[in-house]
Amino acid sequence: MEQDSNRLMKETAGFAVADDMVKSGMKLGLGTGSTAIHAVRRIGALVSCGKLHDICAFATSLQTEIECERLGIPVYSLNSRELSSGLDLTIDGADEVDPQNRLIKGGGGALLIEKLAAYASALYAIAADESKLKESLGSGFPVPVEVIPEARVQVTRTLEKMGASVILREALRKAGPVVTEHGNIILDIRFGEPVDPAVMETALKQIPGVVENGFFTVKIPVVYIAHSNGSIEIRKR
Repeated sequence: MEQDSNRLMKETAGFAVADDMVKSGMKLGLGTGSTAIHAVRRIGALVSCGKLHDICAFATSLQTEIECERLGIPVYSLNSRELSSGLDLTIDGADEVDPQNRLIKGGGGALLIEKLAAYASALYAIAADESKLKESLGSGFPVPVEVIPEARVQVTRTLEKMGASVILREALRKAGPVVTEHGNIILDIRFGEPVDPAVMETALKQIPGVVENGFFTVKIPVVYIAHSNGSIEIRKR
């Protein structure tokens, strides 16, 4: 069970991003996970009390879409007329953040659509607690690689040749591997030493059968970091 202090930091970061950056009339990308959900709930509360209006949202997962429906936040497809011109702002969480605000994401399995939302958005913001700050990426939290099922063995072999240890992500409360909302599987990889995340993001995308990976280095976000002393650090590139 999540500790109360961690939950409070996540809530503080999520609320701060929503309060600072979300304006009426925005087209929003809303992320997935235990920190991003607090931003979604704050936006829902502001819509409910009338402080925000004319919000159009794109949800990066079914979990987030269901929460938006519960809160009365209108949700649309990125292909819809309402969002065809792109997103004004995407708010999400992260699994790790390095000093250049580059990220590892995808612990919740929604990395493909999270990256789609981030890179389709004019502004990008991450809410995180202080535990997510790391000096380097690639050797700590596993980097998810979304793969079509038919390519599992071939991609695993290629990743191992690149120096990565590879584990097929297994589901909880279900026999077998995690299956993403788009019917793919996830390989969680770690490197023995830190890697250049920008180089590795590109290299992983070149492997046949790889759909997406959890390095986020192209769209650099502003990061709202909640600390255990109650303060919020806003870190720009």
